[in-house]
Amino acid sequence: LTERFTIVSRLSDSHSVVSLCSALGIHRSSYRYWRKRRDTVNSARVRLCSEIRRAWNQSRGSAGARTLAEMLTQNGVPMSRYRAGRLMKYLNLSSCQPGKHQYKNACQEHTCLPNLLERQFAVPEPDRVWCGDITYIWAGNRWCYLAVVMDLFAR
Repeated sequence: LTERFTIVSRLSDSHSVVSLCSALGIHRSSYRYWRKRRDTVNSARVRLCSEIRRAWNQSRGSAGARTLAEMLTQNGVPMSRYRAGRLMKYLNLSSCQPGKHQYKNACQEHTCLPNLLERQFAVPEPDRVWCGDITYIWAGNRWCYLAVVMDLFAR
């Protein structure tokens, strides 16, 4: 639509605006509104866009329109989720949720090491059989490893 308004603006010196608008299939009132409005900057919209971008960056890109609207309303900038969605679309922002953690497939037995224990967990004396395991735990904002080694006699 903006391209057609620009064409009417360029050709308005040599042709009438009414004939150009009817030839391009646009309303004359829409053209006049566009011409009046195109050079003005909506300061409230610019402020809201900066608030949306700040809140979106604060959520590290995971907040959607509902969450952003709620965050801004709590910070004293009243906004509906629909307006937040329109501004997100205008700013090309989209929420990206982190996927599920993909665990390794632990169903296959290790091929090069034999199973020496054969599920015989009753050990007659200490320091004969040790076993261990490792896992990771989400702690704070990163993954940490937890390794456990124990003597089966003390179990």
